[in-house]
Amino acid sequence: LNGASPLTPFSPGTDRRIHYLISKGGSEALLQALAAAARAEPPDDDALLALLRLLARKFGLKVQRSEATDVILSLTRKSLGHHLKLTHCLWVLRVCASSVTAGTALGINGAMELLFKVITPYSKRHVRTVSLFSLVSESNSRRAVNRGYLCGLLRLYQDWHHNDVSNNYVHIRRGLLICLKHITNIQLGRETFLDSCGMEILFTSVQDCLSCKNLDPIVTTVTQILRKCYPKEPVPVPTVRSSYSFSLPGNVRTEPPCMVPEGKWPKHEHDYESDGEEEVEKDLDNDDDETKEEDDDLETDVNKLRSRPVLDRPEEELKQYEAMCPELSHNFQDLESESEDEKSSEDNTENLPSTPSCFIRSAISVKHQNIRRNPSVTVTVPDPREEDLKVPLQSQAKKEKCRWAQITEKRDLVEAVQDSDSVEEEDLARSHVLALRPLPEEAAWYTKMFNAECEASINPGGRLKTSDIVRNLLKKHQGNMPFHSPCFYVARAERVKSIPDYKFLAFPDFWGHQPPPYCKPMLEQKYGVQRDRVLDDVRRLIQLGDVIGRTVFDLDEPSHSSPGAPDCLTFFSKFESGNLRKAIQVREFEYDLILNADVNSSQHHQWFYFEVRDMKLAVPYRFNIINCEKFNSQFNYGMQLVMYSVKEALQGRPCWLRVGYDISYYKNHYRSYVATAGGMKRKSYYTLAFSITFPHKDDVCYLAYHYPYTYSAMMSHLDILEQNRNPKKVYWRQQTLCQTLGGNLCPLLTITAMPESKKRDDLEQFCNRPYVFLMARVHPGESNASWVMKGTLEFLVSSDPIADLLRKCFIFKIVPMLNPDGVINGNLRCSLSGDDLNRQWLTPSPQLHPTIYHTKGLLYYLRSIGRTPLVFCDYHGHSQKKNVFLYGCSIKETLWQAGCMVDTAVITEDVGYRTLPKILDKVAPAFVMNSCSFLVEKSRESTARVVAWQEMGVLRSYTMESTYCGCNHGLYKVSKSLT
Repeated sequence: LNGASPLTPFSPGTDRRIHYLISKGGSEALLQALAAAARAEPPDDDALLALLRLLARKFGLKVQRSEATDVILSLTRKSLGHHLKLTHCLWVLRVCASSVTAGTALGINGAMELLFKVITPYSKRHVRTVSLFSLVSESNSRRAVNRGYLCGLLRLYQDWHHNDVSNNYVHIRRGLLICLKHITNIQLGRETFLDSCGMEILFTSVQDCLSCKNLDPIVTTVTQILRKCYPKEPVPVPTVRSSYSFSLPGNVRTEPPCMVPEGKWPKHEHDYESDGEEEVEKDLDNDDDETKEEDDDLETDVNKLRSRPVLDRPEEELKQYEAMCPELSHNFQDLESESEDEKSSEDNTENLPSTPSCFIRSAISVKHQNIRRNPSVTVTVPDPREEDLKVPLQSQAKKEKCRWAQITEKRDLVEAVQDSDSVEEEDLARSHVLALRPLPEEAAWYTKMFNAECEASINPGGRLKTSDIVRNLLKKHQGNMPFHSPCFYVARAERVKSIPDYKFLAFPDFWGHQPPPYCKPMLEQKYGVQRDRVLDDVRRLIQLGDVIGRTVFDLDEPSHSSPGAPDCLTFFSKFESGNLRKAIQVREFEYDLILNADVNSSQHHQWFYFEVRDMKLAVPYRFNIINCEKFNSQFNYGMQLVMYSVKEALQGRPCWLRVGYDISYYKNHYRSYVATAGGMKRKSYYTLAFSITFPHKDDVCYLAYHYPYTYSAMMSHLDILEQNRNPKKVYWRQQTLCQTLGGNLCPLLTITAMPESKKRDDLEQFCNRPYVFLMARVHPGESNASWVMKGTLEFLVSSDPIADLLRKCFIFKIVPMLNPDGVINGNLRCSLSGDDLNRQWLTPSPQLHPTIYHTKGLLYYLRSIGRTPLVFCDYHGHSQKKNVFLYGCSIKETLWQAGCMVDTAVITEDVGYRTLPKILDKVAPAFVMNSCSFLVEKSRESTARVVAWQEMGVLRSYTMESTYCGCNHGLYKVSKSLT
């Protein structure tokens, strides 16, 4: 026993020393010596103290195996009056309790009773060992509840909190909270905690700690307990299914999954939140965990990784796609202008298949049918002197037209809509007239902006064709929105087919917008803002009298809402790409918002786009979107939502601006349970909380997750690009790939350079150019993908020398919007079938997934004629990472990452898939090569990237991800500012 004294220096030593001692059998020897010393009469206190010091460091994990738990408990009981010996005994017990088995054994043998003899009130604080409370581990939580210790812990905590005015015993108070945290990890503990008024006790006590930085450990632990014990409840909607439904063709079932009725929540004994998720101020990104998950998901079957050039349809069906490649059969009889035959063959959409299941017999070019062709009217284009917008005009005469056409075009809008009305009368199913949302005529700023005579004739609910307000608005439209025309937009929007049958246009989409006048830094989250939001939620539970609880907007039950109520905001979202299901006024200036699920789905809540009006000036409004689903968001790392002010737009500043402060994204207390084949599956929800001070009183503002880009915006943009390209240099064909489930057209573009001449060599060079296949917006909520595609198209038809070189070298096949129905109806991820279209590429259905089916068919056709695309790229948006990067496909990199042996003699691979990312890393400031990945995961086998790589043999097959939240790298790196 005396030999233990020289080992004492190992106790405060490094882990390396301790592990070395363990490896030599030191822990077993020490435990045997401890047991022997305890049996000795009289016991050697000095030897015991030396042994306890060593055991308290690292050796507690082997205590149970050596049957030393009873000995340590006995020594602890004998040492209640000996402070130093008791301290080391408790340290050893704490280490033992970290093991579930050992902790349970300690609880059975009376450790809990012993612990509560040690814990004393503040008045008897001479016992300093009360900070060692980890003995109340999860394994003993039920025992602690059954014996009434939870109430005792609450009383002890209150005692120490009220008496420790100088905050000298923060470690003791936190120790008591840790006991409560362990006990409330089980359902019984949480129920007892609520019955004992634990929420009120901890909430009241933590208010005294918020102003002191040194008390953050107390505040953090209290917040974790309150979040965990907050009673779970369903989202306040009739069902989590979407408010919109769509009847699918055939015998496809659209019934919702079985939902647990409200109030009947399954109780699971270990249904508690993990500590990692409960850390209020913790960075939720965990690269190590993500890497482990990716490694488990990697495809390691070499046969599955190899190219599989097989057809998923009869080969004869591929012939229909020949019409989608007119560039391969164009005779170019007249290179100066389009022939009259070509023009007459275009603009014909009457022969489209009536159902998506029909094959496409001919490729059809689509233009704006509803606009009267007036040769004196041209669309407004940006100033050709602008360096960033190099779109060539046809001639100097056209430049002159564009100067005066701004006014002419505004006058022509009413005529265009009247022409649309005639079409509507002939075929009501094909188009309808939309009205602009009425503006607040009673607002002072509106009265000043429009004269009284015009205002008197305004009918707020009138149709756009007879409304003087539209004419007055268009007089104020400066026509300086790059590639935007309200006239073209309205004509396109009227032909959109939506499930809600939209009657209104959102003002920002109609009016257009300019880039922000300045670069705004990312918002730096203030410390403690998420914690304060959580405590505010708890205050609602405790102080019910402060909650208004008035529904002010409801898609499901419009009659139950009370829009226009005094001291209340007015909400609206029934317009293209809009998404807001319900708004509840919680307090005078606070609102809970609920998003709509994707059509025919009960999930995918993240995208929002809605109108709000009737605000007061200089008042901070708080909004809580309470049913978000992603476990983390860039809103926690500097991202802000975007806002468009109608008043600002009418005053000449039409911009979407980043707004919001005190932004926080965190898990809330709302849950839903869905019946699955494996039983009840719990779904957690997250709150996006933000505050906004609106710039004007009684303004009309639009709030969105990201800069909206609607289907009508895309179609009108294509019209403008086609009209303003240089036909002598740019070969442009806009065709229809197919009809969507909802009856909307999915456009297909072909862009390349016109041949230099009709000489055989030039025509052969034209036809033999390799293909580049681009597509975007398969996920409707990723509007940033459409903005990247918009820039791609504008560049490809511009007069930039690099664009001209690209056109001469490649033929670009482009599907600018793969999921029009999802975009139109405000979905986040799915189409009208309720399916994620980027998971349907292996076996797409022509009835349910027509855009995927026919895009894949076109790729099959190109491969069948020996024209497999050189590059395939699918544009996406990424909600949790910054910058721009690519996902590609590589057999070797996948196997290496999975830890598999790779025989380079058997498995060969062209490394050309890295060429394009390396080029982009050099020339594109927003691109980051280090963020790229070329791994093939099992869960991604049905995505466009993997299918094009495996089935079509496209070596350079990519998914391009663009951030929602700026760059933290290179030229576009955005700084942070504390707001």
